Amino acid sequence: IPRNADPNIAPAGWRNVLLERGPEGWAAAVREHRESRGVLLTDTSMRDAHQSLIATRMRTHDMLKAAPATAHILQNAGSLEMWGGATFDVALRFLHECPWKRLELLREKIPNIPFQMLLRGANAVGYTTYADNVVNEFVLEARRAGVDIFRVFDSLNDIDQLKFGMDAVRAADGVIEGTICYTGDVTNPAGTKYTLDYYLNLADQLVAHGTHALAIKDMAGLLKPRAATLLIGALRERFPDVPIHVHTHDTAGTAVATQLAAAAAGADIVDCCIDSMSGTTSQPSMGAIVHSLHGTELDTGINPESLLPLIDYWDGTMQLYSPFMSTLRSPSSEVYYHEMPGGQYTNLKFQAQSLGLGSEWNKVKNAYAAANRALGDIVKVTPSSKVVGDLAQFMVSNAIEDEHTLVERAESLSLPSSVVEFLQGHIGHPVGGFPEPLRSRVVKDKPVIDGRPGASLAPVNMNDLHTALREKHEGCKITHRDLLSAAMYPKVFDEYKAFQGLYSKDVASLPTRAFLAPLDVDEDVDVELSQGNVVHIKYKAKGELQPNGMREVFFEANGIPRVVEVRDTNKADAGKTSKLQIREKADTSDVGSVASPMSGEVIDVKAKPGTSVKAGETLVVLSAMKMETSVAAPCSGTIKHVAVIKGDQVDAGDLLVSINAVDGAAEETAEGAAEPVSA
Repeated sequence: IPRNADPNIAPAGWRNVLLERGPEGWAAAVREHRESRGVLLTDTSMRDAHQSLIATRMRTHDMLKAAPATAHILQNAGSLEMWGGATFDVALRFLHECPWKRLELLREKIPNIPFQMLLRGANAVGYTTYADNVVNEFVLEARRAGVDIFRVFDSLNDIDQLKFGMDAVRAADGVIEGTICYTGDVTNPAGTKYTLDYYLNLADQLVAHGTHALAIKDMAGLLKPRAATLLIGALRERFPDVPIHVHTHDTAGTAVATQLAAAAAGADIVDCCIDSMSGTTSQPSMGAIVHSLHGTELDTGINPESLLPLIDYWDGTMQLYSPFMSTLRSPSSEVYYHEMPGGQYTNLKFQAQSLGLGSEWNKVKNAYAAANRALGDIVKVTPSSKVVGDLAQFMVSNAIEDEHTLVERAESLSLPSSVVEFLQGHIGHPVGGFPEPLRSRVVKDKPVIDGRPGASLAPVNMNDLHTALREKHEGCKITHRDLLSAAMYPKVFDEYKAFQGLYSKDVASLPTRAFLAPLDVDEDVDVELSQGNVVHIKYKAKGELQPNGMREVFFEANGIPRVVEVRDTNKADAGKTSKLQIREKADTSDVGSVASPMSGEVIDVKAKPGTSVKAGETLVVLSAMKMETSVAAPCSGTIKHVAVIKGDQVDAGDLLVSINAVDGAAEETAEGAAEPVSA
């Protein structure tokens, strides 16, 4: 914190402007500032930067340590992007902490800088479409909890989805940042799909619908400096009174140049992040932009020297998360080929490793480009990017070399449920329509959605949901925010509540080193349970593994010996099968020998020995990371043997189910009777 500054009093910032003048007044002030003072910066360190570099694993514990200094050093920043995107489900799923509480705690420490979130339009912060009342309530609650600016985008640039998200923000009295997801290259004269006219026409519709600001979201870092000059210049000329905000990634190493070009062309705000969290799949370096514009007519208003403490803090903190660090150590211009979003790169690599494809990462990247072509060259950002990523991993797992082979075999493949649902229209409609004949071969007689997906969904009865959650989590207080979390992530929320009940109401107070990795013998940590209440914990030893999978763990708490019994998750539970078990492989020459298409966990088994099954019926549902796949019967017949149970871990090629095929099954399959079934 700067000298002579009171650490308990944050200086005035752009949030003060927003609170005083409202969204419209804020937009006018931003435009006036750009014309008279310079460009503003948005710091993504607490959201997209760590999502892109360490698979969204940054804990609130570490953010709070930097919060007071951030409030002072970045007081002139336009906003902090610190919520939304993947941070919501990862907080619940992997960090075992409440994303709503993160928002409130940081708001308390940083009251002067606008908080910005990434809102996936009608998908909120999830991977599918939710009922309208859930999204509306979610946005309203996010606004109450501290979000000021909502970057509203749609993964397919579907204007109906965008308008719905914008209306939800307007009803909550937040700043609407109507967003255009950028892909392709507007400077390419051969381009016919994502042209300058396409982006200008989309911007026309956003402005006509009352957006307070326009955002360009370049999620893969495809926006080259010359393209930024062309696109931002054209937008500025057409919309002289609307603030323009530019977001990009530095995968190819050109993002600093892109943001400088965007600023020179008329952008009001550009995204970047603290130097020690910048580069590669993350955002461009804040220090580089601040230094480049310092003393010019586009000065950011941030003192370059004042950034050093934040750079040092985040540099040390990031070392704690080295196990999750992206392995991309240098710029990679191949992004212009595969077009993988920076925020997806690290997550997808972890998924590939969990699927047993870690050594085939180059194949996954090539398959990503092929999957995109098969799907019709779509805009790729969550959740549409997940569809492409799931399909790419499926192709590598099943040795499908290119999009042509995929389309030829589509009728007999058990494709990931995200792909099937995309082709049905569950997340909206892509530019230029759905790809044919892929869509017809996959969807067949399944229902399709013609309009905005959420419009056809029945409202969620919050009272009924509250009653169900209270019964399921007996003894736990269920808040309105819990209802919203459960409405979007029912399974993840249940696991989060189960973790709380088993271990603690709040593990966020644990130091990150102790949270992420086991303590060594005689290693100790201090845990602040509440202000002034610190417990000193020292790990001493662990007991033998018991037949039920439990161990005794011995430690000291403030010098007093303690012992607890915990489940050793590194060993197979009693009565459960483990991944180390040698499983029978499916017989590729037998049409009724059904193989697992990927490595993962069996989450549902619908097949029962002795029952009849028709080609295309779901037999088993698998899950790996965030990808679910329904394995369908390749032929009609009688179930002879079910080789798995719920909870089993399987590898690609493992036998799941054996079917005694009826006469003509081979011909039936060849005619495409088997079809993927959505989970």
